[in-house]
Amino acid sequence: MLWERPVKENTLYHGIIVNVRRDQAQLADGRITLREVVEHPGGVAIFAVDEDERVVMVRQFRYPIGEVLLELPAGKLEPGEDPRECALRELEEETGIVPEEVQYMGCSYSSPGIFAERIHLYFARGLKQGTPKPDDGEFLTVERIPLEELLDMIEHNRLPDAKSMVGILKGALLLQCESRGAKGGLCSDK
Repeated sequence: MLWERPVKENTLYHGIIVNVRRDQAQLADGRITLREVVEHPGGVAIFAVDEDERVVMVRQFRYPIGEVLLELPAGKLEPGEDPRECALRELEEETGIVPEEVQYMGCSYSSPGIFAERIHLYFARGLKQGTPKPDDGEFLTVERIPLEELLDMIEHNRLPDAKSMVGILKGALLLQCESRGAKGGLCSDK
């Protein structure tokens, strides 16, 4: 088994959302090396699909890369918050939507070589439209885009957001296996 063991953690920066550490870690062969870690509380993304197989998406400017991105509704976990409750909260805040059914689709690691961030992915349907209540300073537009169009965008490298790609592909697989009557794996209610 390959492993690394923390020897000493050294926090370099405490931020509003992230902390940055430079740790000493012991490698499997006993040598000591440095590892840089960006701590993040984790987040959620939700694949909300309507009866016409249109997926609820948001467009928003992302300051770190200086671009407007098309993304699944998503957000950061608050301390101690249940990921499912966070997904429901973010979906309603960003889009005004409250789903009748929510299913967990697993989690994704953004960039596990440096980020200690886990994105929990959810599938939602039975969408009831209400009024969005975005956070202060959060400016976004909500769109419903056909699933096939989103899959084409992923295939042709026109949807670069990783959490959205993973959530859309997992959501499409879930719909596909349900249409075939498959059980287990992503199609189970775990």
